[in-house]
Amino acid sequence: MADRSPSEIARETLKQLAARRLPPTPDNYLALYDEIAGTRSPQPFPEVPLHHILRVLPGQTPAQKRLLGQFERAVNNKDWTAVQSVLVGYANLGLTPAAASATAPIETAADAAAAGAAHILPDEFAQLLARLIDNTLPALGEDDARVIEMAQQLITFLKEPAPPVSTVQLMLGNFTYRLSFATEEQAAIRTSLLELLHMVFENIAVLSVEDRWLLGQAEALMAASTPPLTLRRLDDVQRRLKDVIFKQGEAKARTLEAQEQMKDMLSTFIERLAKITASSTTYQGTMARCADLIGKANTLEEIAPVLQEVMTATRSMALDSRVAHDELHDLRERTEAKRAQVAKLQEELDRASAQARHDPLTGSLNRKGLDEAMEREIARARRLGSPLCLSLLDVDNFKTINDRLGHSGGDAALVHLAQVTREVMRPQDLLARYGGEEFVLVMPDTTVENGVAAMTRLQRELTTRFFLQGSEKLLITFSAGVAQLTDSESSADAIRRADQGMYLAKRSGKNRVMTA
Repeated sequence: MADRSPSEIARETLKQLAARRLPPTPDNYLALYDEIAGTRSPQPFPEVPLHHILRVLPGQTPAQKRLLGQFERAVNNKDWTAVQSVLVGYANLGLTPAAASATAPIETAADAAAAGAAHILPDEFAQLLARLIDNTLPALGEDDARVIEMAQQLITFLKEPAPPVSTVQLMLGNFTYRLSFATEEQAAIRTSLLELLHMVFENIAVLSVEDRWLLGQAEALMAASTPPLTLRRLDDVQRRLKDVIFKQGEAKARTLEAQEQMKDMLSTFIERLAKITASSTTYQGTMARCADLIGKANTLEEIAPVLQEVMTATRSMALDSRVAHDELHDLRERTEAKRAQVAKLQEELDRASAQARHDPLTGSLNRKGLDEAMEREIARARRLGSPLCLSLLDVDNFKTINDRLGHSGGDAALVHLAQVTREVMRPQDLLARYGGEEFVLVMPDTTVENGVAAMTRLQRELTTRFFLQGSEKLLITFSAGVAQLTDSESSADAIRRADQGMYLAKRSGKNRVMTA
């Protein structure tokens, strides 16, 4: 039976209906079809009977009206899970007609409202729970469509007014059970990806033994991708990978160019050797012929032309040798120049890679690094709905410091400021050198009030750490403006507002923090 096609099973079903003299109703046809096929067809959703039940369910109290609305939507959507949740909600509320008349004592309207409220989840807690589940979804990915669907149904249910505790408990239990499998799978996927990533980095290190820069980058990549991972470490992995890819591309292009140039120079060298060999062979032939003529000559007049030919051939040979020597010497000088050029390019490439995103003096991010960090943090803040704050600070009286200590002293003061800032601020806060003595601090998950408090705390810390330069002991202060990024604002606009706050702090007496 299992090998029959659906059309054959349908014909046999019609024959059996006639043979058994059964009425050709849909139920009889479906039962015979399942019997012949040896399968069980899915039962249709009982939409009409459930609508009859919907009309007789009570709907006097606000909780009953809400459950009726949920029941109607569940029936229209043919969602058995939602129907089950609504029925459980009715059961736990104790509002079925039979239970109310047989077992429930007569109670006042106030008592009924209090009893119903005891089984209702507080709106504030429901909203917090919905936000927690919503924030969990990005970490799950899109591999398990069922757990995403269950989470969205639970979020929608929690956002409705006065959700019953029993229904939430049931839906949350089902969701967490399914979530446990999804999280285990995600953890296994992440472990496997990290292992594959380490294999790639190890392969780069093996292939780059002769290139110390690439070998160092590969070792740093392996260290940075070792758990526990953070966004800062992953950003470092991404930055180093970009540098490695850029370096390998440049190295490959430079190698191909050097190979072509070496081929050209080798071809030229072989050509010159061939010419020297040909000239030498011709000269030797001329000398042998002239020697034979001299041996046969009987008079001086016969010898003189032969000597003239010998001198001419000798001069030509000497000239060819000198030209070939000069060309080979020029070829050697060009080779040395090309080698020096490649070495210089290598040094410049190493230096450019090291300084691509960081300020060489203070070790903080430069403009390019700041732009990339701001783009990443803005996307994260808007995805999670979290605040993002930044501050632009300018060292007070920096020209006086330069005049007093010289430019090297001014540079040392900036290094001191950057070092203290990194020690005082949080690990997730990012420091970038924006200008000569201007710095930008990016503070994720920070409101403008907390940003002002953090910058004020940094100012107090600087007063306890004097800057020492030789015998000089200086107190470094700064003025800062703080701005919180708005929903539609770009990083440039936020920095511009923070800059305005910084100038307001300068005009207000310096060593201050102002909001923008």
